[in-house]
Amino acid sequence: MSVLLALVVAVPLLGAVLPLLVGRRSRASRLLTGGVLFVQFGLAVAVTAAVSRHGRLSYVVGALPSEVGIGLAADAVTSVFLLLVAGSAVAFFVAVRTEHTAYGDSLWLLLVAGLSGVTVTADVFNLYVFLEISGLAAYALVATGRGASAALAAFRYLLVGTAGATLYLLGVGYLYVATGTLSMAGLSTALPAIGYDSTLVVASFALVAVGLGVKIALFPLHTWKPAAYATSPADVSALLATLVSTIAGYGLVRLTFEVYTFGFLTDVPAARVALLVAGAVSVVAGGILTLRQTDVRRLLAYSSVLQFGLVVVAIGLATPAAVTGALVLLVSHAVSKGGLFAAFGLLASDFDLKTVADYAGFVRDAPLFTVAASVVFASLVGLPPTAGFAGKWYVALGAVAAESWTIAALVVGSTLLSLLYVGRVVETMVFDSSTTDASDRVGGESTVQSHVRADGGRLHSGSLTRASFVLAVAGVVVVALGLWSSDLAAWFHPVVEGWL
Repeated sequence: MSVLLALVVAVPLLGAVLPLLVGRRSRASRLLTGGVLFVQFGLAVAVTAAVSRHGRLSYVVGALPSEVGIGLAADAVTSVFLLLVAGSAVAFFVAVRTEHTAYGDSLWLLLVAGLSGVTVTADVFNLYVFLEISGLAAYALVATGRGASAALAAFRYLLVGTAGATLYLLGVGYLYVATGTLSMAGLSTALPAIGYDSTLVVASFALVAVGLGVKIALFPLHTWKPAAYATSPADVSALLATLVSTIAGYGLVRLTFEVYTFGFLTDVPAARVALLVAGAVSVVAGGILTLRQTDVRRLLAYSSVLQFGLVVVAIGLATPAAVTGALVLLVSHAVSKGGLFAAFGLLASDFDLKTVADYAGFVRDAPLFTVAASVVFASLVGLPPTAGFAGKWYVALGAVAAESWTIAALVVGSTLLSLLYVGRVVETMVFDSSTTDASDRVGGESTVQSHVRADGGRLHSGSLTRASFVLAVAGVVVVALGLWSSDLAAWFHPVVEGWL
């Protein structure tokens, strides 16, 4: 069964060639790409089932020694994020993606292959390779957006992302110089032997953490994200918002506790303090920056700075409850942001609804959309019974267990900050009647009458239907994850317990 780990990466990686073979035949490209994605999702389900039955899986491609081979591994934590990658990719491809080109579909599969590789790799250098595969695909997908702004956003994303990957690679180089191995399992035993407080080890952790911090988009390393997500097509921004920073955050969790281990944070308290401070600054700065936004998709992008700040804070706390909270937050944030970016991106594309003010009184035209959006927003705030609440609750419990009252207050404060920006959006959609006619939203009555309003003044569009459906599904998922969060935590428990 361990060969499944190789297939879950190889299938989308090799499948990325298929759309290019059919050239301009978009229907054939869509069918081939969709088929590959469904196969990969089936493989992810099979990996999860195998982990459930047999525990941790490991595989080395070509049966080479782990020190020189491509090592892959999966445990209970890995399986959830692998399912997230595979499930999101196929869901957005089917429900949101409309413009199919061989080039774009190939990039979609490359992104999925790279992120799947990051999820299952057991080697710190191969993690870099998979980060670069997914990064290059992401840069190119952002560039598929229309206009010069998309090209500029993609170029900035490329520059900043390359800098982050370079810092990560330097950290890996320091690890190899210090230990002579790149295997995660080998590093976890070699590092304590040479001393956690070794200059090489401390420097490597700083470089790795900052490099992944760029990918996560922590403040002040976040500058690439708002423009990249706001100018991308709806399907691209949804996929990136769901997976790119989420998988980078998962990588930081895994490297911190599986490679450097809890002993490093204990022996080098400055590392723990740095994580707590960086996370706290990102929470506060992200909240303030989000409150200043008027463009909905930029608001969503900036809010991720706050959300991932909480994840980093939880890593710094390094208690079982806090680390569990970090993992739950990563999953809940991915589902919430993917649904929101997909829905608002579709309406921005079809109806030019971009700012918060454009959605004034929107509940009259799209009640299902508004209700579903409110539920998903509630998860971002951290309100029960959503998964966002469960994640913040675990982090708060971890702060209390560590007697870190400042961090506990920060978690509560983050909820209040989130409530301010979410409340502004929801209040505008439900109670603001300043825009009484949908024609004001798109700047021309004739255009609106033919494309937006019909039959009693409600919005009628395939895009609105798809947007409402995606948000409704996301809302159901975040509520279900919240209601069964104890089961999700129990699924994570054996791995988290082993880390700490």
